[in-house]
Amino acid sequence: MQSVGLEARAASRLVAKANTATKNQALIAMANALKRDEQKLLAANAKDLENAQEKGLEDALIDRLTLSAKGVANMAEGLLQIAALADPVGEISGLNYRPSGIQVGKMRVPLGVIGIIYEARPNVTADAAGLCLKAGNAAILRGGSEAMNSNQAIAACVREGLIHAGLPETTVQVIETTDRAAVGELITMQDFVDVIVPRGGKGLIERISNEARVPVIKHLDGVCHVYIDVQADFDKAIRIADNAKTQRYGTCNTMETLLVHTNIANKILPVLCNIYLDKGVELRGDAAACAIVSQMKPATEADWFEEYLAPILSVRVVDGLDQAIDHITRYGSQHTDTIVTENYTRSRRFLREVDSSSVMINTSTRFADGFEYGLGAEIGISTDKIHARGPVGLEGLTSQKYIVLGDGHIRQ
Repeated sequence: MQSVGLEARAASRLVAKANTATKNQALIAMANALKRDEQKLLAANAKDLENAQEKGLEDALIDRLTLSAKGVANMAEGLLQIAALADPVGEISGLNYRPSGIQVGKMRVPLGVIGIIYEARPNVTADAAGLCLKAGNAAILRGGSEAMNSNQAIAACVREGLIHAGLPETTVQVIETTDRAAVGELITMQDFVDVIVPRGGKGLIERISNEARVPVIKHLDGVCHVYIDVQADFDKAIRIADNAKTQRYGTCNTMETLLVHTNIANKILPVLCNIYLDKGVELRGDAAACAIVSQMKPATEADWFEEYLAPILSVRVVDGLDQAIDHITRYGSQHTDTIVTENYTRSRRFLREVDSSSVMINTSTRFADGFEYGLGAEIGISTDKIHARGPVGLEGLTSQKYIVLGDGHIRQ
């Protein structure tokens, strides 16, 4: 790991000064290699899935591990989108003259070396490589053992792109060992690593946060809410609440708790819950919700805090916007929350008062994603409030330094 760190630090100095055309050339070559090697990638992923099934890994993890032809195409498209984005490195903002005659502004600069630790999710290998490269950083990627074959197959395409553009292949290093000690070493290498980004389950995030001696950009749970207001459009509410839960179960932006205004609960809950039950979703509700839907189990206090990552949904009937916001404030994880309403005033209150990294009006929580936000991809979704928040794209992988322009000026 020390050797990896040394190589990453050396590569970071070279990629930090690489021009935009060179970085884009590498990204396009990576995308072309992924598309060309689709069958190789799917074959490697099939081995990982077979191993995961044999080990009895949970369904949510297997869902995140699965790579499809569409997934390969999305990885390639993500890299092409990153190539099309403006290069943040070197961008100067806020340049102003001071009374002394000097000009003071800020320049956007790479973070340096970024360590990414992730479970399953082989697409992270391509997304992280592309984003780190475009932002002028070197990356050390340590995927989980369950995705080892997939990650190495994707890494080969990444290296090919780097070499094609004349950049050091050590700009992106994918750690091959499955030894957990490698993670412990990576998160304490202050001389070589500038920031750590963990992506995975709550246990992994907490371990990294507790043991890291390098700054961490993290998110813990994705306890996401949809609140259906009394003035919601019925058809919109049905589509949004259905999609937010059932489009995919094992993602951090999937709705885990549905909040419904008491005045429309009798009308909308039976319709929605029939959809959920037909799709095999287990329902857990408060007393008011259980009284409306007989198939619903009583929810416990722990349910409101739970990120299920599974076909399970908590349902609560609330008196109005204030109670909905209070519930989100107490039980939410500051990830993604949405309101369904045609009332302008309440929608704007929801935007202002819900303190989450993504707050939405009349749309599914499943849109909380770097690709959907036009970032090309994301390195993760941060629920922190310092430096980067929400889907972390190019800007989140850079910092700023002050620049001062003078012409022989001296301080009096």
